[in-house]
Amino acid sequence: MINDQDRDSLINYRLGQASETVELSRFLISSGKLSVAVNRIYYGMYYALTALSLKYNYETSKHGQLIGWFNKEFVASHRVEIKYGKIIRRAYQNRTKGDYDAFVVFSFEEVESMLVDMVEFIDEIKKLIK
Repeated sequence: MINDQDRDSLINYRLGQASETVELSRFLISSGKLSVAVNRIYYGMYYALTALSLKYNYETSKHGQLIGWFNKEFVASHRVEIKYGKIIRRAYQNRTKGDYDAFVVFSFEEVESMLVDMVEFIDEIKKLIK
């Protein structure tokens, strides 16, 4: 079991990772590395979601379970708008397609839109943690 001080440190670390990943994603997009940016966009949201789960003492190593927990505890209960459940689900699907499927190409406009969603999602998660 993790103590409160260590939990708070880990939450802050994960939020820092999320913020850093926003900047990295911007750099990757500007460099034309769109598939890698899609991966990082998802992981930035994942880091923030991991911080939220730590705040609420929920632990899992499975991405699908973490997203399911978020949807049950925050989306279905109307603590956040439905769009946030859709944003994380789409990001997970896009990351999976980009990482594992052959010949997947994302357009600059698509990835820019994903980045906007990422920033909005992370900001919403930060509000839930504070």
